Amino acid sequence: MKLVLDDDQQLLAKTAAELVSRDDALKRLRRLRDEKNENGYSKEVYAKMAELGWTAIPFSTDQGGAGLGVAEMAVVLEALGRALTPEPLLSSVMLGGRSLALGRFSESSWLDGVIDGSKRVCLAYQEPGSRFDAHHVETSAEKTTNGYRITGEKVHVLDGSGADAYIVSARSSGDTAAAAGIDLFVVPTRVGGVEVAVQRRVDARNAAILRLERVELPATARLGASGEGAALLDSVIDGATAALCAEMLGSMSEAFDRTVEYMKERVQFGVPIGSFQALKHRAARVFVEIELARSAVMAAARALDAGDDRARALVSVAKAKCSEAFLLTANEAVQIHGGIGMTDEHDIGFFLKRARGAEMTFGDAAFHRQRFAALSGY
Repeated sequence: MKLVLDDDQQLLAKTAAELVSRDDALKRLRRLRDEKNENGYSKEVYAKMAELGWTAIPFSTDQGGAGLGVAEMAVVLEALGRALTPEPLLSSVMLGGRSLALGRFSESSWLDGVIDGSKRVCLAYQEPGSRFDAHHVETSAEKTTNGYRITGEKVHVLDGSGADAYIVSARSSGDTAAAAGIDLFVVPTRVGGVEVAVQRRVDARNAAILRLERVELPATARLGASGEGAALLDSVIDGATAALCAEMLGSMSEAFDRTVEYMKERVQFGVPIGSFQALKHRAARVFVEIELARSAVMAAARALDAGDDRARALVSVAKAKCSEAFLLTANEAVQIHGGIGMTDEHDIGFFLKRARGAEMTFGDAAFHRQRFAALSGY
């Protein structure tokens, strides 16, 4: 497995970096937060991303996509992570869109809308008390004469405010934590019985609570075969986890670069603080951890694209490593910046907040170490 970018991926990375350099996303993120913007992102910037073809990356050409993979999506998200760009590529493309694609949803207009950027479809799978267990599903899917009746509550729905539809996990049979008996359904926001409550995350990202009260859906709203939604859900979340790790890699790299520049500029006792041996050692440790995280992310993304049997385990390695490396980098960045790093006016604090939010998304380091052990037969 080659852990280097090919020519096409290098060009994609360059294009993404150019967009990030032109768009002051951190200033925009701060403004969206202060204004309490319900969408939490810029529709204009997202439209530019769609024009560049980024929303089509992980979908096959016969579905209208670019025919690329998780590795290419990771290249883009790493660049966007450097600017903490809040646009919903992860939620609408890697979660909602890939659920539609892998589930072979019959109504193609939804996937077409995700690919051209005109629609946002979010995955709603977490429930109160489920923590990181995607198979803990209490939301019920009751069969009716014409289809299904869905009742339940979903929490931490990424970018859930303002979405056009939701992919909802619901249980048609089996115990609460059983993998068997879970189905995924496409629930348009406009149908009766759907209530969306906006949430504000510590990293200023958009999230929502989704409440479903006897929502009537046709039989065609189900993705895939009956009772086999758990396998589809696992596949989608693994791909999104690898993509999130790439975004985290970009963010920790940017936080580190900003901190190194500060160490060169900040003078104390007549010399730059970067000349202090203790700070050099701390910076060296962070650099090593970031490079280890980079290798783990690239290995996970390539394994997923290749259908490698080790892919799920490698995703857990990447998420565990990125969660810890990003937190270490962000903590050191704030501390080395000193008092100014603790102020809201300074941008470095946004990286620490993002590290905390990303750490708890799709499972923290402890969860993924445990999952790696289980997948490895321990």
